[in-house]
Formats: sequence, structure tokens, C-alpha cells
Amino acid sequence: MNCTTLLVTATFAAAALVPQGTRQGSPEDHLPSNITRMTYFGERAAWSPDGTRIAFMEKSFGDAYEIDPSTKALRLLTHYAHPGFLRVQYLPNGDYFLIGARTFTDVQSTRGRDQEMWILKHDFKLGDRAVPLGHKISEGVAISRSAMKIAWSNTHGQYPDLLLEGESVIYTADVVYDGATPTLANKKEVIRAKAPECTLEAQDFRNHDSELIYTCYRSPFADVLGVDLASGRTTVYRRIPGEYNEVEGIFPDGRYTLVESSREQAQHNSNYIDIWKLRLEPNSEDFTRVTHWGEYDGYKASNPVVSPDGRRMAFQSARSKDPAGVGYGIFVMDFPR
Repeated sequence: MNCTTLLVTATFAAAALVPQGTRQGSPEDHLPSNITRMTYFGERAAWSPDGTRIAFMEKSFGDAYEIDPSTKALRLLTHYAHPGFLRVQYLPNGDYFLIGARTFTDVQSTRGRDQEMWILKHDFKLGDRAVPLGHKISEGVAISRSAMKIAWSNTHGQYPDLLLEGESVIYTADVVYDGATPTLANKKEVIRAKAPECTLEAQDFRNHDSELIYTCYRSPFADVLGVDLASGRTTVYRRIPGEYNEVEGIFPDGRYTLVESSREQAQHNSNYIDIWKLRLEPNSEDFTRVTHWGEYDGYKASNPVVSPDGRRMAFQSARSKDPAGVGYGIFVMDFPR
């Protein structure tokens, strides 16, 4: 173990001695040397395939932006009138994958019922709009790093004629282009679940897209699981009866993933979380805390994603009083080498 690793380990160990929610002030004003603030607004960051840019949302039901981490130069992506988007990510070809509704009714119904998938070309020109894929989605999308393959979930909320109340299902499909028009092809059902035992959300592919990592929500808790896409066999990676563990960005080699966890928090739900690193092995106990936002009263760190080279993490500062996904600025952490 080198001196840098020893120093980081000692720093985390010392921070862990601080009781949750007892520090006054803001973690944003007490950043360690390996964390840089990128913006003073924004949420739900995503790395570009080449690692040179970060896309993020201005706010829930807002505009999508992109930032160059080296210069902090900002670029507005959704430069036209729209009802507001919730998420933006990159496809492997560089195009932007957006999640948003065609119309806005209210926060609850528009988010739970009306969200759709959209594609905005990476070389868009002023006046170009995102094109709908013609399919609704529940929460987030998993996107392959190497193929135009995605996975997502649907619930009764989006398709009441197809799914029963409390039922959720994960699908995979390929994003293909008919000329310049994107569409979905080869749609397949992967796994189905029923609340309150489990509500599904796809997160990331791994092992050459042979396995899908997903979150199983059992409100107010959550678990980290994976499903083999060929056999349908599921693996539990972290399931603690009284703990909230929502899987987030995966590392490029697929051996580890980041998790929003309530471990060491005063309460166990999505309002009291910090970012942890989990080794993806059955019933894993290799679980290391990465951020300590929750030691400050009213704060949490959330929505982490790993850069394509595995050396950095983008995440957001958030508040424990707010709904999941709401953020107050994008930060980048450099991992020890």
C-alpha cells in the first residue's frame, strides 16, 4: 500500500468517526483535495464515451446541459421550448439519450406516467429537436458502453393495459437508425416483479453485456441485484433487510459499482444516503464508503457515475429534505491511483 492510499484510508477512517448529521455548515465548503466543484446548479450527471464531457440536467423538468471538466465551459443541449426533461445520457455513438414527457401535467403524474425516450443527434444544429423513440419509460435507462443496446423498466403507471397494479418489468432493446430516424428494435422482456416485494429499475450492463445490474426497490429500502440475460438467473449482490442500497454507476471493468447507501446513516431511506463502492460478488461484504456528505446536517451525496477510464467519479450535492434526483451542483472526485 503506497503513501497516497494510506493517507486516503486514514482520512476516510477519521471521517467515519463523526456522527451522522452533526457537522455544521456545508460539505460543499469543505472539499477534500481530490474533489472539484464543476457547477453551482444541476443534477444527474453522465460521462461522454470519451470522458471529455459531462452531460447533466439543469433541474428536474428542466434543460439538459454539457460541461467540459477541463475548462468548465457550459453548452446548452435542449435549446428549444419543451415541457422539461428529467435525464440525459450518452449513447456509444455520442448521441444524447433524453428522458422527458411530451406535455407537463403535474410533477407526480408526469414523472410516473408520461416519461418517454428521446434521441438528440450529437451533431445537432440550432433548431434541431430531440426525436421520440415512441416508448415510455419508468425512471432511468441502462446503456451499454460498447453497443447500441439499452435496458429500461416499465410499470402499471405507463402501461395500465399491459401491466397490473404494482407490477414492473425490465426490457432490453437496440437503438437503430432508419436513415437519420432512431427507433427501437429487438425488444425483449428480461424480468418481471411485483410490489411491495420489488419494483425494478435497470442500471448498468456488465461482462460484455451478458448481465444487467438493477435495483430492486422494497420501499423504503432497496437492494442491488443482477440478472443473466441469457438464462434469466438472478444474483443478489447486496440485500440488507433494514438498509437502503440503490445501485448507481458501474466501473468500466464491471468488478465494482457505486451505490447510494443508507449504511452508517441515522435513517434508512433514500433521503439519508452517501456514496459507497461495492464489489460485485454474491452477497458482497466488500463495501467501502466514498463520500461523507451525510455527516453535515441536511446533506446527502447522490447519483454517482464513473468516468470511462475508471479514474474519476461525477456526482451531485443534494439535500435530505428533497426527492430523489434533485441536485445542487455537479462535483468530480479523483480516485486514488
